[in-house]
Amino acid sequence: MGNIGNIYATLTPIAIVFVVLEIILCWYYKKDLISFEELIANFGTALGNQTVNVLVAAGVFVVYGYLWSHFRLIDNIEMTWYNFLLLLLGVDFIFYWVHRWGHHINIMWAAHSPHHSAEEMNFAVALRASVTQRLFSFFFFWPLTLIGFKPVDIYAMTGIHLFIAFLHHTELIPKLWRWVEFTFTTPSHHRVHHGVNFKYLDKNFGEFLIIWDRMFGTFEEENEKVIYGMYHPPHSWNPVSINFHYYRTLWRDAVAAPYVIDKFKLWFMPLGWRPRGLAPLEPIVEVTPANQQKYRPTAFGHARPYLILHLILGVILMMYVIKPDSDWATWQRWIGALLLWHTIIDWGGIMESKKWVLISENIRLIYGTIIAVYFCGLGLMSQWLYILGIVALISIIWCWRYFRQQP
Repeated sequence: MGNIGNIYATLTPIAIVFVVLEIILCWYYKKDLISFEELIANFGTALGNQTVNVLVAAGVFVVYGYLWSHFRLIDNIEMTWYNFLLLLLGVDFIFYWVHRWGHHINIMWAAHSPHHSAEEMNFAVALRASVTQRLFSFFFFWPLTLIGFKPVDIYAMTGIHLFIAFLHHTELIPKLWRWVEFTFTTPSHHRVHHGVNFKYLDKNFGEFLIIWDRMFGTFEEENEKVIYGMYHPPHSWNPVSINFHYYRTLWRDAVAAPYVIDKFKLWFMPLGWRPRGLAPLEPIVEVTPANQQKYRPTAFGHARPYLILHLILGVILMMYVIKPDSDWATWQRWIGALLLWHTIIDWGGIMESKKWVLISENIRLIYGTIIAVYFCGLGLMSQWLYILGIVALISIIWCWRYFRQQP
């Protein structure tokens, strides 16, 4: 099972390079397309999302492996260039419908909506995927195993497909040549998909080919300024709130619903459906450039250098957790994943000036350093252990100096 995780461990550093390159280009050309707080929140949700890859890989290995072993129609489909393209088309076609259902069915929107909660469009937004969407997506790719595609190849192709989708999330690339725009999903098409402009809602679901949208009536051209975000957003930098905001909304309605059958139906009904006995939803007012109010709370003072440093450390920790050739055992990866979640939750608290951050972050720094030394100490040179200790000490001092008082 180690090999099927390789694709994500390989593509993650490449994605980070693209994010850094876009930041540099925006700085050089003086384009205000990336805010620091949303950048950190995007990375935080991405790091948390990567921790579920182990679960997804296990599901693919067991469930898809069983289906492939017992029910495949074709034996020995090797990844020649034409089979590669056929598998890519298969994944893309299935994902079009999964993506479309993700905007129309309550429980699937709960899984997908964290990605749309971003109020900007840049490569870092592509990283803002929910921890449940990847699990949901793999409920639908199993027919490819019945054809005869190997689970390892399906899993790898979904990673490649995900990276193709990553490249659409930018405002730096304008519309491309007409034949490209007609056939493939481009940044222009995907900007429309992220728009809350009424004319853009629920359009352009394709990730590789835009022809699915043209065929099934969900295509829309980009011809006016796109307003990014979602209606009824989480208004939080906390990755838990970002990931489970709409689940909580559905849960509250399910608890309040008077009829038992409606408590169950709610999760599988279209967006906007109301259980009997509950008040109808208020009409949505279209967000425009004039009335948009982006979520921008005040962070603790001197938070940026601290968050940049710990973002770098968080990425390193993530790689130890997800890399197939990591020296860590499975139980160590789980502990590392829990530490990673504690880390990204604290980032949200720092950017929102939460009172609990001071104690929570100091606890994290202490036990995180102990874990790092215990897990990696034998493999680290002594000077790196000293550096790690110094970083932890400076971080603790920084917390007590700057994260004690409300700004």
